[in-house]
Amino acid sequence: MPTAPTRMRLDLQGLRAVAVLGVVASHLTGWPSGGFAGVDVFFVISGFLVTAILLRDLAASGTIDLRVFFARRIRRLLPAALLVLGTVVGLGFVVFHRARAEQTLGDALSALGLVSNWRFGLDGRDYFSSTDVSPLQHFWSLSIEEQFSLAWPLLLLAVVAFLPATVRRGPAARRTAGLTAGVLVAASAVAAVQLTASDPTGAYFSTFARAGELGVGAVLAALAPVLRRMPAPLRGILAWAGLAIVAASFVVIDPTSPFPAPWAAAPVAGAALVIAGGIGGDPRHRHLFPLTNPASVAVGNVSYSLYLWHLPVIVFAEVLLPAGPSWMPIVLLITAVLTVATYLGVEQPLHRSPWLVRRRPTAEVPPVAPEPVAAVVTPVVRAAASASRPAGWVPGQRYYPGSRPRVAEPKTPRAAEARLAEVPPIAEVPSTAPAPPAAPGPVPRSEPAAAPQPPLTWAAWRERFSARMGLAAAVLTIGAGATVLAVFVAYGAPVVQLPGLAAAPAADPAEVAEALPTLQAQLAAAVSADAWPDLHPGLDEVIRESSSDNRAHDCFTPDVVPDPARCTFGDPSASRHLYLVGDSSAMAYAPAIAKLAEQSGGAWRATTVGMYGCRFTDVMIESRDPAVNAGCETRKAQVRAMIAADPADLLIVSNAFTLGTAVGGASLDPAQLATSTFAEVGTWAPSGRTVFLSPPPHGADLDRCYSPVTGPSACLAAVDDVWTQMESATEAEAAATGNTAISALPFTCWQNVCPAFAGETPVRYDQTHLTPAYAERLAPILQQELQSRGLY
Repeated sequence: MPTAPTRMRLDLQGLRAVAVLGVVASHLTGWPSGGFAGVDVFFVISGFLVTAILLRDLAASGTIDLRVFFARRIRRLLPAALLVLGTVVGLGFVVFHRARAEQTLGDALSALGLVSNWRFGLDGRDYFSSTDVSPLQHFWSLSIEEQFSLAWPLLLLAVVAFLPATVRRGPAARRTAGLTAGVLVAASAVAAVQLTASDPTGAYFSTFARAGELGVGAVLAALAPVLRRMPAPLRGILAWAGLAIVAASFVVIDPTSPFPAPWAAAPVAGAALVIAGGIGGDPRHRHLFPLTNPASVAVGNVSYSLYLWHLPVIVFAEVLLPAGPSWMPIVLLITAVLTVATYLGVEQPLHRSPWLVRRRPTAEVPPVAPEPVAAVVTPVVRAAASASRPAGWVPGQRYYPGSRPRVAEPKTPRAAEARLAEVPPIAEVPSTAPAPPAAPGPVPRSEPAAAPQPPLTWAAWRERFSARMGLAAAVLTIGAGATVLAVFVAYGAPVVQLPGLAAAPAADPAEVAEALPTLQAQLAAAVSADAWPDLHPGLDEVIRESSSDNRAHDCFTPDVVPDPARCTFGDPSASRHLYLVGDSSAMAYAPAIAKLAEQSGGAWRATTVGMYGCRFTDVMIESRDPAVNAGCETRKAQVRAMIAADPADLLIVSNAFTLGTAVGGASLDPAQLATSTFAEVGTWAPSGRTVFLSPPPHGADLDRCYSPVTGPSACLAAVDDVWTQMESATEAEAAATGNTAISALPFTCWQNVCPAFAGETPVRYDQTHLTPAYAERLAPILQQELQSRGLY
């Protein structure tokens, strides 16, 4: 008899390919700007197919076998995920600095516990930030999908429990499931709108804001019988329109778009139209060739492994490989090798293994439940005729001497479900067996029933998959060799650098005039160093401590009103009073100003106050921190009152040298920011005694560049153009108002190159802020700068 047509929906495989390629391209190149919305496409696909499986269970037996459902998901998802998590954590403790390695371990544990989205949301991590990127950040979406997969079957069981047992297997259960999913979509949409407005970072990772996207897929699964009755031309129009919307959303959406509400509606709607248009008809959907061609289907097949590996490869490559034209091809090569090897050697074999499969006694023959929609006609075979057939003969199958009879697969809903590939969260891929249908549908009446097929034994599993796992090992071996060769060709043999300038002997602290030349010699040596020195404190420590060990820390936090007594250093009875004000740039200089006052011989006392994220300008600059937006103006008023009560003899102001946007949306250029700074402080500063102290030029992001296995050259940074423009504008403003500007460039960089350390002292604990230890080294330098201008 003719072979039944495939039940694998090739359009869904191609849609997975589009989604995963959008995510990978967005992370790798930044284009398309909205490629990250591929995750939303995956949400809809997963909600649709998981619900279709659950509805098939209800139609077959009136209930859901949770043990079978969860065991199947564990086999399908856990092995590949564990491989990636274990590899990333182990490699992290070799490649990353200690603080980042420990953070990655925490990320892995949260991913294993299916709560990584909550970890990232509560930590306030910005998904779109180019810094502090976890190699496991993409597991947030897997956590949401599995939270759905855990809760949704339980919710369905609870809802249909109110239906009579005989009704649960009919259309009423499907309608009830669709109504429940519709309520979920509506509630989640409301949560998404509210959370996006109040906490965009938290909303991006929130289960409450995202669950509705999976609910849309669930609604489609419940409506499958209705959608199947659409005319074929209309189905084609819907599918093409949906694909166009998904593609357009990848280009139109960008990281500044309000997300998930309302912009996530675009990729969700597009995916829903593609899925709806594909229900019914030939599952190959040849008319939708961008999705159903062999290349798209192949990428869809490996999309789960591709999704798991792409971000760890990118993050580790940023640490280990120098930037250059060969960087991206090497990253793509490594990603492809790991993807294919994992798919062939781990993902598919363990999904098809007998692990966690409930085995029935061999003598037991389970009853055959009817198909949910159409009955199966079983040919009647006479006993005598049956007895004359060879062992293994299947009714309806042609037989000839010497042939091996084909064993037909069972047509019970449970057995059929066992042989169909379940669609996983995010990028789960189909197996070599057919994928589940869009929704339960009739079986051709000419297709006979057969005896149930026993579960695959471990021996049979090894025989079936040993060759495939051997191929995976070969791919991994050949790929590793190709990667090593590519790295050698791209970057050559390790470069032996000439010894750098020897660090100048440590200067006597009393010899202030020698402080700057000594430090500059150490910066020059650091720029050309080929190995990390023994730093004090170590980079692991300063990254972990951040600003917490800055003794003026509480004088700059939004939630603590600064105490003038605790924020003042030096002799309290000193006749001259110096103030340091500004945002976190000023806080980073506080240890230097405090030490300068303490070593003034009782001549000066210094008060350091401000608020991180709050620039001391007369225009309110927008901050990503709601606490800063709420408290900045109040903090500036408190500082004005403090200085009015105890006037300043010298005012030093330091604000971030980055462009800003005023509350209300107006962009401010460097000249406007410099003018706005003096407009704020000039009204309460002593005439002609205001010092604009620039922050240091941006250094490399230590959290990403520092690794025990790479040299200091990976953490060198050039002075950026914005810093130069801000410095020029500040110097012009100081000259125009009769005040002073001091540039940080001479004591933080050498010949416009900024290293991570000088001598044995780390310069910054992140891209911008000085370590307290380094700031204290600047006290004699700042003293000399102020004395040379007659201000100290």
